[in-house]
Amino acid sequence: MDGFVELVAVVMGTSIVLIPVVGLTLRFAIKPAVESIVLALRDTGEQKTLGPAPDQRLSLLEDQMSEMNHTLRRLADAQDFDRQLTATTTKSD
Repeated sequence: MDGFVELVAVVMGTSIVLIPVVGLTLRFAIKPAVESIVLALRDTGEQKTLGPAPDQRLSLLEDQMSEMNHTLRRLADAQDFDRQLTATTTKSD
């Protein structure tokens, strides 16, 4: 039993010194890593907000779809016109 008491005394005595040393070491070792992670996350958050807002993006997509539909209609009309021209020229031959 005397050995156990001495062991506990040694562990408690070294803990008094080791706990602050470990705490300071972790603070100075981990703080730069945490700061760099926070900066990286902040930078990615700013990059996401630099783009247009979702409402603006939706509006732009709607405009593009409208332009594409208009262009598609014009192409279909041109194809119909071309088909009519080739049909009349083959009938007249």
